[in-house]
Amino acid sequence: MQAAPLEAATDPRAEDHLRDLGVRLTPDGGEVRVFSATAKRMELCLLDERDPYWVEKTVRLRRGEGGVWSGSSPLLAPGRRYSIRADGPSGPRDAFNPDLHLLDPYAKGLVRVDQETWRGAVVTDDFDWGGAGKPHTPLERTVLYEAHVRGLTKQLRSVPAHLRGTYAGLAHESTIDYLKDLGVTAVELLPVHASTSERRLMKQGMANYWGYNTVGFFAPHGQYASLPAQAAGPQAVLEEFKGMVRLLHEAGLEVILDVVYNHTAEEGRYGPTTSFRGLDNSTYYRQGGDGRYIDTTGCGNTLDHSQEVVQRLVLDSVRYWANEVRIDGFRFDLAVTLGRDGAVTYTPDSPLLAALRDDPALAGVKLIAEPWDVGLGGWQTGGFPAGWSEWNDRYRDTVRDFWLTDVEVLRGGGWPREGIGGLATGLAGSSPRFGRERAPLASVNFVTAHDGFPLADLTAYNQKHNLANGESNRDGTDNNHSFNFGVEGPTRNEAVLADRRRAMRNLLGTLLLSAGVPMLLAGDEHGRTQRGNNNAYCHDAPVTWLDWRLADWQRELHDSVRRLIRLRDENPALRPSRYAGDDGAIDGATEMHWYNRGGVRMDDAAWLTSENRTLQYLARTLPDAPGRNSTLVVVHGHEWPTTVVMPQHDGITRFTPLWSSADDAPGGAPLAPGDEVAVDGPTLLLLRAE
Repeated sequence: MQAAPLEAATDPRAEDHLRDLGVRLTPDGGEVRVFSATAKRMELCLLDERDPYWVEKTVRLRRGEGGVWSGSSPLLAPGRRYSIRADGPSGPRDAFNPDLHLLDPYAKGLVRVDQETWRGAVVTDDFDWGGAGKPHTPLERTVLYEAHVRGLTKQLRSVPAHLRGTYAGLAHESTIDYLKDLGVTAVELLPVHASTSERRLMKQGMANYWGYNTVGFFAPHGQYASLPAQAAGPQAVLEEFKGMVRLLHEAGLEVILDVVYNHTAEEGRYGPTTSFRGLDNSTYYRQGGDGRYIDTTGCGNTLDHSQEVVQRLVLDSVRYWANEVRIDGFRFDLAVTLGRDGAVTYTPDSPLLAALRDDPALAGVKLIAEPWDVGLGGWQTGGFPAGWSEWNDRYRDTVRDFWLTDVEVLRGGGWPREGIGGLATGLAGSSPRFGRERAPLASVNFVTAHDGFPLADLTAYNQKHNLANGESNRDGTDNNHSFNFGVEGPTRNEAVLADRRRAMRNLLGTLLLSAGVPMLLAGDEHGRTQRGNNNAYCHDAPVTWLDWRLADWQRELHDSVRRLIRLRDENPALRPSRYAGDDGAIDGATEMHWYNRGGVRMDDAAWLTSENRTLQYLARTLPDAPGRNSTLVVVHGHEWPTTVVMPQHDGITRFTPLWSSADDAPGGAPLAPGDEVAVDGPTLLLLRAE
């Protein structure tokens, strides 16, 4: 039976037994509170700072209401290393070992002892924010930049060598200047919660570079801090992280964290026991009566989000990062797992998903779901509740197909399975997927992400090349929706290179001219490559670090992306928050009109035939909107040239060219309704309609 979750957090009449978990500093030292519904004995171990195995003092914890154990000591002070030991029953769903030193799940500072051994550390929340507040960028003006803390600056020469690949390196003035000049509004960081590598990878001499293997949900990953901060300890690591957030906020940039609340680094049933398993295996993890884990994550274990204490763990962690560390938003990895009930069934009205959205302490925080997991019914794109945005994988595949695999089919003499309707749906904000009430801002549009080929590789490889991962090329998807334009991998063929670069401009142009929230993968703006590896999670090496030594074509691509982001910002018709026609949808609403290449409104035949790969998309803010704005996007998806006739539309007297993927040249002579324009292809055009 599912618990009545979060009642104490929402009902002021109920006693909150799960309050103040972790360490709370008091005038007399500190108190620790740890949950375990099944333990029979627990103790706090206060450890020597120099020898993490030496126990200076133990404190017997007392069991209170709601399965919360507590104890206090004057020695539990800032800087103190500590652990928990627990004993209990030995049933098939239990995993108690009274000799193991376990992490407090709420530890805000972590110290690594060896590959599978950790200690908690007491830290304070003291920090001078210098008056810097959150930027509060409206969602419709948000442009996300997905990056890895280490990989972004590891090879960036404008950052001092000792800061490259660190929190301080990300906050360096040259990094911030680059991000501001590019025009993105938020950095979405791959996981920065304390993490470790899986046993299998460590045996192979590899590392979980991406960080989707969390040890603790309240502490920043220590290895991303500068060496002086690491040497000084967890307090200095936390302060460097906060300093990064402060400097990014002072520059007007938001910080979004990719968070992994669906599983932990304890792996399968017989993996390393570092915290949750040793404290209360039967409560924290989904498992059958025989103790076998129910895995909807593909990572060996799944946290049981039907349990109140697990829901509270997630909510408390998000509150801490949002309020104490001042994070602006969160991207929830495998978020379907967070919405599964006691029967392991996903429900969009799950208590945790609702609490994250409705909690007053999280007002204004951006919530982004990765809307799938590997369990039954795990694909849920469009299935999250109002107030959530979602990674739109259907958008990704449709855009890739239109500009890449469809072109390959056409070159072979065939016809694509679908016409232009799918791409038009993506341009307009994917309302069939999310509904008119949620779309377009429910859709986080992306063409590439950390998982899969980067942009340049989409245009250079038909197959994955993952042999370096040590799994005989079995890992990573085979469904890349990519096209190499006739040559697999690097080439000096100028015609092939020109086709690839135009395809990159078409993909990026579509992303940045579509309604919704665009997400750009770091490095795609200058065509970085992973040499055909589409699952580079295990490489902390140059193949995953951004290479800032740019060729002329890469600088040109960067300038094109910067121009597109600026044009998106200058033209509100491209970034609607609502659709015209919704009741009360005045602010931020956009009208959308569709024309064929002859300048005539699209009919059913034009939408449905796979032969039609040309359209014109006119977007207009509403008449009473301040500074009314209109844009025309022209899409031509064939490799042969065509003629496009500018449409006749009420109130529009001219069209001013702003950008073309064909030559990447801004501007051009204004056009009048009815004028003919020669368009070669495949090409994407943007014009301002006035």
